[in-house]
Amino acid sequence: MKTFNIALKTINDVKDFVNMVNKYDFDVDLSTGRYVVDAKSIMGIFSLDLSKSIKVEVHTDDCDKFIEEVTPFMI
Repeated sequence: MKTFNIALKTINDVKDFVNMVNKYDFDVDLSTGRYVVDAKSIMGIFSLDLSKSIKVEVHTDDCDKFIEEVTPFMI
């Protein structure tokens, strides 16, 4: 499992991030505070406080390509 932080500042950032995550068959969770949502759920992401950094948990060890793709969102 890999963990890192991202920032999703605009609606387009959220849409682009969800599209990236949905290309992969492993699970990815996002969390802020005590809330955890599925990163493949656009409605779930909009329920988070997007003004803060978002913790990403990737539930696989083979995620180098995914991490490379989401690098523009990393803090």
